Amino acid sequence: MKAAILRKVGIVPKVEQVYLPQHLEPGQVLVRVLVSGLCGAQIHEINGHKGNAKFMPHMLGHEGCGIVEDVGAGVTTVSTGDKVVMHWRKSGGIEAPFPKYFLENGDEMSAGKITTLSEFSIVSENRVTTVPADTDEYLCALLGCGMTTALGAVNNDAKIKFGESVLIVGCGGVGLNLIQGSLLASAYPVVGLDIKTDKQFIVENIGATHFLDKIDDLDQFDKFDVIMDTTGNVNAIYETMKFLGDSGRYILVGQPKPGQDIKIPDGVSWWSPSGKSIIVSQGGKTNPQNDLKRYVKMHKAGILDIDKIITAVYSIDGVDEAFELLMSGIAGRVMVKMDHQ
Repeated sequence: MKAAILRKVGIVPKVEQVYLPQHLEPGQVLVRVLVSGLCGAQIHEINGHKGNAKFMPHMLGHEGCGIVEDVGAGVTTVSTGDKVVMHWRKSGGIEAPFPKYFLENGDEMSAGKITTLSEFSIVSENRVTTVPADTDEYLCALLGCGMTTALGAVNNDAKIKFGESVLIVGCGGVGLNLIQGSLLASAYPVVGLDIKTDKQFIVENIGATHFLDKIDDLDQFDKFDVIMDTTGNVNAIYETMKFLGDSGRYILVGQPKPGQDIKIPDGVSWWSPSGKSIIVSQGGKTNPQNDLKRYVKMHKAGILDIDKIITAVYSIDGVDEAFELLMSGIAGRVMVKMDHQ
């Protein structure tokens, strides 16, 4: 099968032939992958910021959609033929052992409990959740990380109230979903901030009330009730914290590079009359078992938009170009569709 393989830090993954083991271990699920999303977390992996440098070569991806082909002993939550969301957040079922694959030269290669950038993937049972067969495959992939992280951050971390003002820092795939989620929560205004001016159309198309490409332009607004950062850029975090209002919540969605410190400007100002909060979001506290069914229902009702989130689709053979586009910072969510013959 074809799979995107990361062999060296700083080098964009390439597609290689990879071979599956003969048998599944208990708790493992073999999935025929249909679609995978590319997440900014993979940029951290490429740069070795996820503690992964000592595990080269390895496979990538943690949000996807697929069809269950086979299950290992003890698996009860999914069955052969099920359409599933492949997600990094733990759900019900067994925490299976790390899978083993084989490279073309016969060398053994380990992988994470979930990978999605391959034609087939061996996934731990607790990283797949069944959805109705007619569920859109691109929606399923987005529900693996980008959309669920954002909607969870809005609901569970920020707890946005009607009419609260929101600033989204960084308007990639997760940022666009944060905008969408904030609008669903009836926030106003909802401002998207991104240094890439090319993002203006994408940001305004998803419904943001304003788009800015300079932090200094935030002076035109009152202080924000909620600020959500997806960039992990410590300088951007420091500068935008200055615009958080009394009782405001600053939500850290993106991760800084290892070893970097996050500084708080004018620390005493955080002891405002009602106080301010800094909250680290871990996938928006998403619970796949409970949350995915609600999101699927919302999409079928036309409440959740995916067409304005996805800005490019590549085949697995074009995965290196897909990563180059992701790393350029000008795209929304970049997707990879498998071409099963």
